[in-house]
Amino acid sequence: MSEQRLPLVSPLAPPAAAPIPGGRGAQGASALAPTWAAVRRWRPELSTEHLLLGLSLYFTLACNTPFWRALLASRGGEGGALAYVIALGAALTALNFVLLAPLLNRWTAKPLLGGLIVVAAVSSYYAGHFGVYFDPSMLRNVLRTDLAEARELLTPGFFLQAAALALPPLFVLQRTRLRRRPLRRELAVCAASILLALVVAAGALGGVFKDFSGQMRNHKELRYLITPAAPVWSLARVLTRDAQAAKLPRQSIGADARLGASWAAAKKPALFVIVVGETARAANWGLNRTAGQSPAHDTTPELARHAVINFPEVTSCGTNTEVSVPCMFSLQGRHHYDEDAIRASESVLDTLRHAGLRVVWNDNQSGCKGVCSGVESMRPDPAALPQLCDGERCLDEALLESSRGLLRDAEGNLVLVLHQLGNHGPAYFRRYPDAFRRFTPTCDDEDLSKCSREQIANSYDNALLYSDHVLARSIDMLKELEPRYDTALLYVSDHGESLGENGLYLHGLPYSIAPAEQTRVPMVMWLSSGFAARTRLDTACLRTQAARPAAHDNLFHTVLGLLDVRTAVRDDALDLTAACRS
Repeated sequence: MSEQRLPLVSPLAPPAAAPIPGGRGAQGASALAPTWAAVRRWRPELSTEHLLLGLSLYFTLACNTPFWRALLASRGGEGGALAYVIALGAALTALNFVLLAPLLNRWTAKPLLGGLIVVAAVSSYYAGHFGVYFDPSMLRNVLRTDLAEARELLTPGFFLQAAALALPPLFVLQRTRLRRRPLRRELAVCAASILLALVVAAGALGGVFKDFSGQMRNHKELRYLITPAAPVWSLARVLTRDAQAAKLPRQSIGADARLGASWAAAKKPALFVIVVGETARAANWGLNRTAGQSPAHDTTPELARHAVINFPEVTSCGTNTEVSVPCMFSLQGRHHYDEDAIRASESVLDTLRHAGLRVVWNDNQSGCKGVCSGVESMRPDPAALPQLCDGERCLDEALLESSRGLLRDAEGNLVLVLHQLGNHGPAYFRRYPDAFRRFTPTCDDEDLSKCSREQIANSYDNALLYSDHVLARSIDMLKELEPRYDTALLYVSDHGESLGENGLYLHGLPYSIAPAEQTRVPMVMWLSSGFAARTRLDTACLRTQAARPAAHDNLFHTVLGLLDVRTAVRDDALDLTAACRS
């Protein structure tokens, strides 16, 4: 029997006749292999100056689309737009170079420029999609945002578009090798490059300075669209000012406060509830129908049955929570607005404490923004209210349920502040239970770009409908407590909201250019008969007064007037109830 010989095969080579798994896929992979190998070998060597110049052009051309759009829109139909944009583009690129060049070397260039690429991509997305201006108040709002609120803004669309803008330059930055030079030559080249960039910036701006200076003077807000400069500058300003404010003691407000004469004749303690609404706008407030306004839906049917006193012409202090909440409780208000003074001063809540009243702040939001510093504070416990909370957020009825123990056990006078989650966007559909999904079709996605304006407005109005229910339940609760207390409630929203008007969504525009949708807010008042009698208020007169224009500036003095707290800082001219008190 003859011996059978097997073919010799190298252990490192595949069998010659072996089939290729996947067929075309494997062939495609083979075709891509040389390209991938070339990409891996691609390691350009650049000087720091050339790298910075390239990224400065990237910032100007790719990341500042919202700025260019707003700049051209504010020019109207003036001619020479192309030459104007080219000149400003050259100046902006040169100024980016001038500002960054002194900070860059072989060790700092990649981490610093990488961070700025991410900042520019993120800023460009939010400015383009929601009309966000990155002024200091907006950056402070960003810093104070909690995780649950931030997560609602981090949609798949955000990640896709931010990645598309940021990943290409980040890849180039990662692959680039920075050229090494002797220190003296490095410094000389850097100085010469900065000087040349200054010459370019001066020359480019010089040709259009007359038009540009006039535009910046009339539209100062445009500078807060320039990225990455605006968010970086605003962040530095916020951190610096907050650090300075932290070193200063808070200025006492109303330390001389005392209870007025009406308290001596009162037979029951007072329970006064202040409800701070969130993102409710007057344009959609159902009660404003009786004031000649035309909300699309009746969003306040339950409050209408409680015969509350409605204030249809109320203007907010700001366009975001971080500005409005401290301002509305402050002595300065919008008329004498001074951010540093407001944050360094006590609020009306402290004045009430000086008068001997107990004040408690119950928060269902991302904090009181410093207003409740030194005041008793609490917030709903999600574990104790699983039917109203999802582990991160609680519906606003949780404010009432979590306050029941306080109201049951409280003795003496109490001022209770309820800070609502309200209509905070963009996830309006998460602000109400299914039973309040009355206006349809709705937008059931955090990414508003996936929804029509009708769907967005319907979800927003459903959230208002739920706020109406929460306020009605609050009044019902106060009615139940009338045997123990003289009760009253005052509701006012912190700011409004844009729902697609003029291409704008959400809120937070600089106040000087903010539309009425963001600055006009609802306000209502309800007084028990016992409370009205002790404060000698004519409610019929108050209904007439309520039709007049009002503002957050009135809150400080109106609260003191309603509670008959006497102090030198109280101004009866700003008390909305003063004219109706006998």
